Amino acid sequence: MAEAFLRTLRSLVTCYQAFGAYSAAHVRQLGLTPPQFDVLVTLGNTEGMSCRELGERTLITKGTLTGVLDRLEARRLLRRTPNVQDRRSVFVQLTPAGETLFAKIFPSHVSHLRPAFGELNARELETLEALLGRLTRRFVADGGAAAEVPSPKGRMIAASHRTTSRPAR
Repeated sequence: MAEAFLRTLRSLVTCYQAFGAYSAAHVRQLGLTPPQFDVLVTLGNTEGMSCRELGERTLITKGTLTGVLDRLEARRLLRRTPNVQDRRSVFVQLTPAGETLFAKIFPSHVSHLRPAFGELNARELETLEALLGRLTRRFVADGGAAAEVPSPKGRMIAASHRTTSRPAR
């Protein structure tokens, strides 16, 4: 007999893949890759953060993050500065050009996502968020490596669930 949750699991994975493709297509139209978008929106409206914190807040692996930062820095959208108190640490922040781009792309992407998420009313969105959070916490508690699990605080993968033009930090 099949496990009752398998249909739900398939629906969850199918939804995640469809969302990823839908979101990434729009991000590419904005002239960015999904990891570049993730970095820009994570840094947007902040004073900046350490490279380590940026890595923790984004959905980008450490090995990929350096290359993404290199490319954004080459486009003069961000700058990295050494931490004078800890030479092992690097501080990352958007340049004025990066802030300008963030102010343009974030609202555009939220507008792109709004019709899809508009299929659900506020109560359904709250219920979905609560259920997904509960499931995530269970996976972490049952052996998922917390360092590998995206923290929802300040995190935005190529799209945001936030409804304002300013992400919470």
